[in-house]
Amino acid sequence: MKIYLVGGAVRDQLLGLPVNEKDWVVVGTTPEEMLRLGFKQVGKDFPVFLHPETHEEYALARTERKIGRGYTGFAFNTSPNVTLEDDLKRRDLTINAMAETPEGAIVDPYHGASDLKNKILRHVSPAFSEDPVRVLRVARFAARFRFTVAPDTILLMKKMVENGEVDTLVPERVFKELDRALCENFPEEFFNVLHAVRADQVLFPELQSWSALEKAIPLSTKSSVRFAALTASLSLDNYLKLCNRYRLPTEYRELGEMVIKYFEPCQHVENLNDAEVVDLLVRLDVFRREARFQDFIVACRACGLKTADTLQKYSEAAKNIDVKKITEDKNLSGKAISDKIFEKRMDVIASLRSRRGNP
Repeated sequence: MKIYLVGGAVRDQLLGLPVNEKDWVVVGTTPEEMLRLGFKQVGKDFPVFLHPETHEEYALARTERKIGRGYTGFAFNTSPNVTLEDDLKRRDLTINAMAETPEGAIVDPYHGASDLKNKILRHVSPAFSEDPVRVLRVARFAARFRFTVAPDTILLMKKMVENGEVDTLVPERVFKELDRALCENFPEEFFNVLHAVRADQVLFPELQSWSALEKAIPLSTKSSVRFAALTASLSLDNYLKLCNRYRLPTEYRELGEMVIKYFEPCQHVENLNDAEVVDLLVRLDVFRREARFQDFIVACRACGLKTADTLQKYSEAAKNIDVKKITEDKNLSGKAISDKIFEKRMDVIASLRSRRGNP
């Protein structure tokens, strides 16, 4: 039995990046032997085991055989005769198909170190085309490293799109890769790669530009904020279609919808009267959900909101009233309390505008 460190951990070590997770492959053994050594089996489709002390994942070396469409149609062979080279060959990219021996030697049968040095994303073998998730993964690695996708890999990915493999992706998996890509340093590259292989028209036909996303990158690392900037130019109908198709979480859905609905009113906030300003702040839920409002402001800044600073000052002023004093006033009850709060907020907006010389 031989054990090797594999995949992303080896790649990141060579890049000088921190290694957050370690994956191991075990060659020349059986599930029964792993259990005898105290490992706990967790894999259902193929044997994956947790180390009894470190709880890191140890997978038996395996080969794969395509038996159906999509990314779940595989049969696996995990016999003790499967070699390390066999296991590495089934992986997606050469930079992810390297291993390290216990002595620290790099096993690199598919020249991943060379591609890593030259900043190239290249598929390991034609079997790449059997798993449509790999189209998304290549795009995500481009978003992480800003590496160039090899021309032959681009051609292979195009054929996968043309053959309808990308159509088989389930919404949850598309969103998972999208969410991770949006958190990377160069998320626009995710869409650039998908566009290059025409997968964007299958997966995200509503999106025609990601220039606002590029402007959001230095402003926020939050995927929901970057997504809101990315989708700000969509009609509300198209935005909701996109949300529904990929079952986006509430955080995504609400923030993006706010940007689409309220960007223009916020852009012209100086043309609103005091009551309209307070009403806008109420609709933005400034007084209950401050964190989301700040995310909204950041996304709108990326989209060119010229009145962001003004809106911030209005919201801070409107929040700076003694709500407790009003609610404890025994002469007020019910709607009279909310009306009084609204009135006080109008007053502070009017006062702020007066000091700034606004009419």
